[in-house]
Formats: sequence, structure tokens, C-alpha cells
Amino acid sequence: MKKLVVTEVKIFTDIPNVGPAIARVFRRINIKSPIDLKGKNPYALYRRLCKITGTRYDPCVLDTFMAVVDFMNGARPKPWWSYTKLRKKQYPNL
Repeated sequence: MKKLVVTEVKIFTDIPNVGPAIARVFRRINIKSPIDLKGKNPYALYRRLCKITGTRYDPCVLDTFMAVVDFMNGARPKPWWSYTKLRKKQYPNL
């Protein structure tokens, strides 16, 4: 079950918007626990993923990273797609 506050998060899949695939992505980019996401730059995480894998991922992955980092920084949980407009404004060439 997804958690609604950061203090209840124990594993990646407790975080809203995170399923098994995104949990694997975090481990792949050397994020070892959910608390490690606090204060991170979502765009830097996205770039690291693309560099490590040699693949350009769909921008919705960045939207998800934005939602997750925002939540881990204390924001209320929101669906990843609510970050699409902000991502397009901040990173228009992505």
C-alpha cells in the first residue's frame, strides 16, 4: 500500500508513483533507499539514468522522478502526470 507521508516510507514501492520498475531504476542509478531521494535533483537523476543505460527515456520518467523527489521532500503526493506541465516549462528541449 502506498504511503501518504514520508515518515511511513520504508521501501521504494511505498512511495506514490513508484512500482517495481521504477524501484529497479533507482537501484540502478545507485539510489539505495527512499530517503536518498530527499534533496536530489530529478533532472540529474534522469540524466544519470540515460547515461548509465545509453538510452534516452521517455520524459514521463522525469515527471515521475519529479513527483517522487517532491514527495520525499515533504510535498503531498500527486500523480506523476501533474508534473508534465512543469517539466515542459523547465526542460522545454527534452
